[in-house]
Amino acid sequence: MVTNRPYRGLLLWTMIPAIAVILLFTPIAQAVEIEGITFSESYQAGSLTMPIHGVGLAKFLRTIKVYVGALYLAPGVTPEAVLGDVPKRLELSYFRALKAGDFGQAANTVLADNVSPATIKALKPRIEQMHRLYEDVKPGDRYGLTYVPGIGTELALNGQRKGIIEGADFAAAYFAIWFGQDPINEALKEGLLNRR
Repeated sequence: MVTNRPYRGLLLWTMIPAIAVILLFTPIAQAVEIEGITFSESYQAGSLTMPIHGVGLAKFLRTIKVYVGALYLAPGVTPEAVLGDVPKRLELSYFRALKAGDFGQAANTVLADNVSPATIKALKPRIEQMHRLYEDVKPGDRYGLTYVPGIGTELALNGQRKGIIEGADFAAAYFAIWFGQDPINEALKEGLLNRR
């Protein structure tokens, strides 16, 4: 009786490199960690899945850790388009307690450095609406800022929606706090925009 066992063994050994290549290039969903804080590999906004693009750390006076962040972008969106009318999410996890009023004060200062006075004047009611949504945070809390075209910019605290502000113009201005020419923290911006 003739058997083909040697050929099966040969076939198996020739297939192993191909299987290894497939496994190497198959994305595996996993959490992304920075400074001991983990972020999900992707974020689901309705029917849209946004993969994580980058993570970064914001420090005050170069030594005090304030928060870490993760940027999620829709498939096909480049970091250069982050201020455009494209789906995106910024998630921030805090190391320190902050008062609700601190968010608005910091935002107004950085907006003035990145957005024209005429645009700020036009957006003022919506900017103030956003700032009224902020609450005090304690270490471990997370704010999420998610923009979906045609829907608006959602602010959520620990996964609970606080409100939605309409308009691509608002989103472009508000996300400039982190991604404008003079952002709130340059090292954070670099980490978020550079693919991990």
